[in-house]
This record gives sequence, structure tokens and C-alpha cells, in this order.
Amino acid sequence: MTLHHRWPLISVLISIPIAAIAMQRAAAPRTAPSAAGTTARVVAAADAFLATLTADERQKVLFGFTSSQRTNWSNLPSGIFQRNGLRLGDLAAQKRQAALALVAAALSTDGYRKVTDIMNGDEVLKNAGGGRTGGRQGGAGRGPGGGPGNNIRFGLDEYYIALLGAPSAAAPWIIEFGGHHLAINVTIAGARSVMTPSLPAAQPAKYTLNGQTIRPLGRENDKAFALINALSAEQQKQAILNYRVSDLVLGPGEDGKVIQPEGIQASALDARQREMLLDLAHEWVGILNDEAAADKMAELKANLPRTYFAWSGATKNGGLAYYRIQGPTVVIEYAPQQGDLDHIHTIYRDPTNDYGAKLVTQ
Repeated sequence: MTLHHRWPLISVLISIPIAAIAMQRAAAPRTAPSAAGTTARVVAAADAFLATLTADERQKVLFGFTSSQRTNWSNLPSGIFQRNGLRLGDLAAQKRQAALALVAAALSTDGYRKVTDIMNGDEVLKNAGGGRTGGRQGGAGRGPGGGPGNNIRFGLDEYYIALLGAPSAAAPWIIEFGGHHLAINVTIAGARSVMTPSLPAAQPAKYTLNGQTIRPLGRENDKAFALINALSAEQQKQAILNYRVSDLVLGPGEDGKVIQPEGIQASALDARQREMLLDLAHEWVGILNDEAAADKMAELKANLPRTYFAWSGATKNGGLAYYRIQGPTVVIEYAPQQGDLDHIHTIYRDPTNDYGAKLVTQ
């Protein structure tokens, strides 16, 4: 099945970026890809995007690296939360394609697919009349008078892109892309890049397009239930919290907040269970480009003995459950919203390196 069939709602928007990636990989020398090469491709994609814009549009999309725009992200829809940057719905087709080509260049193929699945889901939500259960977290920058009935807007047009700092192969800069149920923040500093904090979410959690069932966060659900059920009864006693958690603890607006690790420590897991835990974490880590994701997975593996897995809720797949993966350099949370299995929020953070804090100071 072609990618055009996979994402019919936004095939016009994403066919060129995906095709370009495929051609680049096919033409690349048969050597291991380099992080520096990835950065060069992302910078080239950013420059190509900026070249399509008018002076006024460039002024809207460009921000200072240390500006307050850095924390201006949320899970909330337009009409409740005011984003800055360029709105996809305000861009002509060529400019939209260039914007998405930049996002695709910074992410892995699977990561970009996940992003577009989330976006397509929001278009489905719009066509179904909009969300009836709303996320309660919004973070800084909430629009004035935000609330139900305040011109809330869903769909593919309501995603924004902003660049913090000038695209550079050496100096740090950030790609900020998001809208309802999506916030992707990629900090690039030389050959290294990080994607924390980011918020991939989904509503609906399952939908049908062109006869195909799409679950944007399906693997995040299924792998987690497989892991909790791979634990022994004694291990489950350690992993399952003795109180209910029903929302993200470190969601939007919670930058810098510290929480204590809970649940079962990975050192108490056997080899297969540890691999399952790492594989689950990769669903977030692997959204970023392959080279950066490989570095992050190596870091997570090195810190695995000090990593915890916590669970709250049902243990049978299909039930309502929250879980958290927490280690020295990672916090991942998965939280169905307000008892609705069709409305999922997640968060991916690095308490030591959100917004590339470590990369900038090196």
C-alpha cells in the first residue's frame, strides 16, 4: 500500500516530503548515516522552507532562540490556546509542503508517520463535530477567554510551525511544530538533536481511513499492556501504584517540575522484560531521526538499572490505564483522558535536557 493510500486526508501535503526522503535514502552512499549529515539535511530543508516565504511570513515564523515562544506549546485546540508562528491553513500548497518537508527531515520515517496519523485524526475529529472530552492541561499562553464555545477549531489547517534561532549546522536552534494533540519540539545543536519536551496525543485513538484502521498510539498501548502482563504477580505488586493516576503529571506548563520515581525498578526485571521496557520507550524516542534516536536509546540502556516503570489502572488490554517510564534522563507518561479510551495524552521529557539544555551549555 502506498503512502498516498495510507494518509488520504493529507496526501497532498505529505507526498512530496515522504517521496523526497525516500529518494535521498535511495541515492545515499551505502555507509552508516551520520548525525552531521542529518543536521545538514535539516538545515537545507529549513532554508528551502524559508525561501518560499514572504518577508512578513518570515517575521511571523522566526523567533529568538531564548524567547518565550520556547514554552508556547499545548495539547489544547485553537480557540482555547493561542499558538504563534505560521498556521498551515494560511499557507499556499508549496509553502505547506516545504513546512512539512522540514518536519519530516528532522524526524524518522516512522516518527513522521505518527505525526501525520495524529493530524489526520484531528481532521476526523473535526468532521465528526469536534471533541467532547477536552484535555485539562494547557500550559502557558492560554488564549484570553478560552473555553468551550469560544470558536474552538480542529483539523489539518490548525497546525503551526515556528523556528527559534536561525537554522544552522553549528549554532543551536529549535523547530516547533504542533496543534491540537501534538507538540513536537526539536532542538538542534551541531550534529546532535533532542526532541524533549514533546507531546504526541490522539483523539480519536482509533479511526478508519480508506478502509484501513489507524491507531496513532496503538503500539504505545499494546506494548505497555504486554509488559505489565509479562511481570510476575510479585513484580506487578511493585509496579502498580496504590493510588489512581488519571492525567499527565508533567504535561504542558510543568517545565522544571520534579517528581520522585515510583513503581518497579528495571534492575528487578529479567532480560526479556528489560528489552520490552526499552522497546516501549522507543515509541517516543524513535520519533526523532534515526541517528539521534540511536544515541538516546544507548543512553536509556546505560541508565536502565535506575529506570522505573509505574502503572495505574486495568491490566487487561482494552481497559483504562495510566503508565510512566522514569529514569535519570527520561520521563514518559501515557494517560487516557477523563475515562475516555478514545482520547489519549502522552508526554516525553528529559529532566536534564529539555529544550536541549545540555547541548546549549556544552
